[in-house]
Amino acid sequence: MFEDRPYKRTFYSAPQSVTSLAAAFLEPTITVLTFLGANLYLDAFIGRPELVLCLLVFALTFPGHNRFRQNLIAAGVDIVSSWVVLMGVLLLCGYVTRSLSYFEQQALVIWVVATPIVQWLGVWVGRRVVLHQLSQPEARRRAIVIGAGPQGVKVMRALTLSEDKGVDFLGYFDDRADARVDGLAMDQVKGGLKDVADFIRRQGIHEVFITLPLGSQPRIVELLEQMQDTTASLFFVPDIFGISIIQGRLQDMNGLPIVGICETPFTGTNELVKRVSDVVLASIILVLISPILLAIAIGVKLSSPGPVIFKQRRTGLDGEDIMVYKFRSMTTQDNGAVVKQATKGDARITPFGAFIRKTSLDELPQFFNVLQGRMSIVGPRPHAIAHNEEYRRIVKAYMVRHKVKPGITGWAQVNGQRGETDTVDKMQARVEYDLEYLRNWSLALDLQIIVRTIRLVFFDRNAY
Repeated sequence: MFEDRPYKRTFYSAPQSVTSLAAAFLEPTITVLTFLGANLYLDAFIGRPELVLCLLVFALTFPGHNRFRQNLIAAGVDIVSSWVVLMGVLLLCGYVTRSLSYFEQQALVIWVVATPIVQWLGVWVGRRVVLHQLSQPEARRRAIVIGAGPQGVKVMRALTLSEDKGVDFLGYFDDRADARVDGLAMDQVKGGLKDVADFIRRQGIHEVFITLPLGSQPRIVELLEQMQDTTASLFFVPDIFGISIIQGRLQDMNGLPIVGICETPFTGTNELVKRVSDVVLASIILVLISPILLAIAIGVKLSSPGPVIFKQRRTGLDGEDIMVYKFRSMTTQDNGAVVKQATKGDARITPFGAFIRKTSLDELPQFFNVLQGRMSIVGPRPHAIAHNEEYRRIVKAYMVRHKVKPGITGWAQVNGQRGETDTVDKMQARVEYDLEYLRNWSLALDLQIIVRTIRLVFFDRNAY
C-alpha cells in the first residue's frame, strides 16, 4: 500500500525551546543595550533615572515576541508598530511625571531611531539560524494525517504553509470510499487505518494528526490502541462544524480534561492586567483632559436646553444592563424600547453636538464608567438595549461580544466599522471584528488600538 523506505530514527532535540528562550530575551535586551549604547556614545552620564528606565523597558518588553519564523517584512512592520506603541506609553508617562528632562535628549533620539533597526537585524540573524537548523535532516519532523476530508486538507496546509515549519508531510490515511475523500487529498492517500501503525514504525513518523469526524469514536479508539507501541506524538483535530472558537483552550477540572470553545480572555492574570491597565490609563487620561471636559460641559449647556450628561442603558459584561455616560449631543434623549440610531444630517443633533460626535469628544465621560468597572477602555462598543434585542436574533454570534466589558473604543472602530450600522451586513462586520479581538487579545493590542483611535479622532469621516 505504501513505499517501504527504511528510516533510522534519530533523537534530535528540536531547537524550538532554545529559539523561544532566545526570542524572549532578544527584544528587551536589545532595547536596553541600545539605550545604554546611545548614552555611552555621547559620553552621557548613566545614573539612577537611566537605570530605572532600563528596568521599566525590560519589564514592559519581556518576554519578547518570537519573530524568527515571520516574513522579514511582516517582522519589520510588527517591530515598528510595537515600538511606536511602547514609545507612546513612555512619552505619556514622562509627560505626566515631568521626568523627560532627566535624560540626555540626543541619546533618546538615537535610541528611538536605532532600536527598531537593531531589533530587525537581530530577527534577521535569528531567522537565518533557525532556517539553518531546520534545514538539517535530523531537525525535520515527519507528519501524517488520519482522515482525508476537508479538515485533513486544512491540517496539511497548516503544516506545510511555509518552508520554515520544518515538517515533511508524508500523506493521508483513510478507510472511506473515494467519493468521501477530498479531491485535493486523493493522490496522497497512503492506506487505511489498519496500515497506520506499521507506516509510523517504518517511516519514523514524529507527529500524527487525527481529523476523523466526532461520530467515528469507535474507529478512533481502535486507532489509538494500534499506535500505543509507537513513539509518535498524537494530536486530535476535531471538526466542530464551523463554530467560531473564542479563546479555545484545554483545561483541567478536578482531573477531568475539558476543552473551552467560547470563553472570555480575561481570566486569572489577564483579568488583573486588564483591570490595572484600565484604572491607570483612565486616571491619567482624566487628569490630562479635565480642562477639556469642563469646556465641553459648558458648550453642551449653552448649545441647547437639557442636561450636560446623557445617560443611556446599554448591555455590558455577560449581558447585564449598565448605565453609560456621554455628553449630550441631541435635543432628545432616547432610552426606551425603541432607539433610533443617529444618521447623517439627523435633525436631533445640535450644531455643537455634531462637533463633539465627529471628534468623539462626546464619549469622554465614559472614562468614569471605566473607573466604575462597568466598561473598559478597549472592547466591543456597547449598543443600546433596543438594538441588542433586534440584532441578537439576526446576526450570528452577536451576543458572544458580551463575554468582555464594553469599551470606549475597539478593534472594529479602528478598522472602519464606526458610525451608523444601518444594514445587517454592517453590524455583522462589526461583530466579526469584535470576535477577532476576543480571540487575539493582548495588552499590546489594546495599546495599538488606543494609538489608532487617537489618529481616528482627527481623520475619521464615518461618525456623525
